[in-house]
Amino acid sequence: MKNIYLLLLAVTFMFSCSTEKNVKVTVENPSNFDRLTELVEIPIDTIKGKIPLTDSLVYVVKTTAGEVIPSQATFDRKIIFQPQLKANESKTFIITTGEAQKYESKTYGRLITERKDDFAWENDRVAFRAYGPALIAIDGPSNGFDVWYKRTNELVIDKWYKDDLAGVASYHNDNGGGLDDYKVGHSLGAGAMAPFINNKLLLNENFASEEILDNGPLRTTFQLTYKDLDVNGNKVAEKRIVSLDAGSQLSKVVQAYTIKEPMDVAAGFSKREKGDSIISQVEKGYLVYAEPKTAKVEGVYLGLVFPQGFNKTEINSYEYTNPVSKKTDKYSHVLGVTTQQPNIPVTYYTGYGWAKFGFPTLQDFEKYLENFSTALKEPLKIKY
Repeated sequence: MKNIYLLLLAVTFMFSCSTEKNVKVTVENPSNFDRLTELVEIPIDTIKGKIPLTDSLVYVVKTTAGEVIPSQATFDRKIIFQPQLKANESKTFIITTGEAQKYESKTYGRLITERKDDFAWENDRVAFRAYGPALIAIDGPSNGFDVWYKRTNELVIDKWYKDDLAGVASYHNDNGGGLDDYKVGHSLGAGAMAPFINNKLLLNENFASEEILDNGPLRTTFQLTYKDLDVNGNKVAEKRIVSLDAGSQLSKVVQAYTIKEPMDVAAGFSKREKGDSIISQVEKGYLVYAEPKTAKVEGVYLGLVFPQGFNKTEINSYEYTNPVSKKTDKYSHVLGVTTQQPNIPVTYYTGYGWAKFGFPTLQDFEKYLENFSTALKEPLKIKY
């Protein structure tokens, strides 16, 4: 009789353990401004013991009312979702297991083999690209980031490339959803980074290889690897891990150089000859650059955020002769300068806002950067 009682007790315990497959998570916004699109990150290792995965089940996130909301498991073992929190608001969510869900993707990126190995990435707000190896022989090296000005929540990369290559519609013209009117050349373009040695930028060439690590629905992450740089006679390897979240105006860049001593590095924007404006907030860790009006576009505002802060900001100029065209051009940059320590990559954010898509004035975009910078210092609070 005693053995039967113990057996029943064990079965009851096992059954109760097997049905306890959820974790309640309360997420709080500690800021006095809304954070409606920001993603919260829940490390999988903190919940895997409480929510074991079996068979084909995956982690799903639900509201307390039982509604499944879009989520994603990332390559670096995090569950991400948008809690959509207003100022000082908190909400509770339930992480459990369930069948794989298909959510509408709000981020996307890929290698564009049909267009000289561009790597393009986008979300529901902004779009960017970096230039690949096939373009060097045609246009010369170009290490900077390009931006595509979007004014639609739709993902446009595939359509814009397809229509442009087919001669249906050039993405250099605004055909209803935005356009590419940004000029990069041999520069950092819209927020790339380079070593800054003796007041000189050491720009690399186009990326040599790429690898996609995440690709939606809420975050796209990829790695770009470059050829080694010669820095004062030393071989320095360069790698960038770039990610873009749904709803964000800014891409996150984790820039790594293999160095044995601290090295100054700089990220920044191509500076035009006239008609621009600069807002530098060194103490708040952000830099704003307003592009001048062109024949096709006006009201474009570029932004950099350095969570670790800038050493300084400055304007730097140089001349460069393109090895393909043999043409010599003068380039200028608005730079944010910081220092990379050995074995510690520099993390920063770069992106833009457009008057036609959510940022009527330069001040509106500056406020966005100020709040973004503050949010990095005041992360969403998570309670299990």
